[in-house]
Amino acid sequence: MNYYELLANNPIIRKLTLLQFVAYFGAWFSNVAIYTMLVEFGSSAFAISVVTAMHLLPAVLIAPLSGAIIDRFKIKSLMLVLLSTELIMTTLLLTIDSKDEIWILMILIFIRMGSASMFFSTEMSLLPKLVTGKALQKTNEIHSIIWSFTYAAGMGISGLVVNAYGVKIAIIIDVLFFLAAIIIFLNIDFKVEIIHTKEKISSMIKDGFLYIKNHKIVLHLIILHSSVGLTAFDTLVTLLAKNEYRTIIAVPLAIGITNAIRALALMIGPFFITNKVNKDTLTYIFIFQGVAIILWGILQFNFYYALIAVFLTGFMTTTIWSYTYALLQENVEQKYLGRVISYNDMIFMVSNILTTFFIGIMADLISLELITIFIGTGFFLFAYYYTKIKERI
Repeated sequence: MNYYELLANNPIIRKLTLLQFVAYFGAWFSNVAIYTMLVEFGSSAFAISVVTAMHLLPAVLIAPLSGAIIDRFKIKSLMLVLLSTELIMTTLLLTIDSKDEIWILMILIFIRMGSASMFFSTEMSLLPKLVTGKALQKTNEIHSIIWSFTYAAGMGISGLVVNAYGVKIAIIIDVLFFLAAIIIFLNIDFKVEIIHTKEKISSMIKDGFLYIKNHKIVLHLIILHSSVGLTAFDTLVTLLAKNEYRTIIAVPLAIGITNAIRALALMIGPFFITNKVNKDTLTYIFIFQGVAIILWGILQFNFYYALIAVFLTGFMTTTIWSYTYALLQENVEQKYLGRVISYNDMIFMVSNILTTFFIGIMADLISLELITIFIGTGFFLFAYYYTKIKERI
């Protein structure tokens, strides 16, 4: 089964794919605007890393609650509420005008990303109820390719928009994308069984943790998937644009182009790798990821050389993300999917946050090149970890 056959034969997956495309495209518009705004305010490296963390922290804090909510309530109503919340918070970004209001910006980002995180977990727990096996892996890959394409196009085009028309216009475009996403979602009709309807939320949260505790392979797969959190490069890219490249190219363009090049690799990588990834080759994919990141660190002294390495850093990332996610989804009982997926996203976001703060704190102590090399070596450790659990999957 290829991507075209999957979309042609599954109308619900096709409509959800369109929804993902529109919603994700809009999300990246405001990201470039936010980071450009921080640079214009003269924010410190630590302040930038804190704002970046606000994009990630909600997934950690609300994961236990969101998992139980996903497993208990009607998925479609929940997803509509979450999309609407994202729309409102994005609109309120237009009110931020000075450095003194960064704390308000953090609150808006926190609420918006909390909704986005729960929406993502809801959708990822929905997919295994619609498709299974190879179709599930392909669906995950399509999801990740869309994320990568919209990240590339959203960041790249937004960089041009912010540079030409300013931050506010980019945020307004973002609002329009969320409006379109809601309209698309209202025209998707799907029904899935809700197994838990009367059990207390607190009991469901506890039961979910006990399930993971009693199924060690699920915990191992959650840890393995968290490796992708090491590629949380938003702070690193912003600092490179601010400290190293601003005399060569405008800051929003440097941020947009760098993220667009990496996301282009995230998008096209699966087309070359999807039929080659399996339990035996995954080890080498981890190693390649580490080597690519280290190469990026070495070449960061030159903006244009660095873009080549940035491309390589994204080439394997989508495959690692989608394959490890599919392994997890297929090793979990359906009635626990919402909770396990949420807890998985929580650990994944913890990995993102730790990477983000590591970059923000260490940026005042060592070079960005050395920071990048340290991150790259982390994938060698995950490759070794995978060899120890591979036979248990």
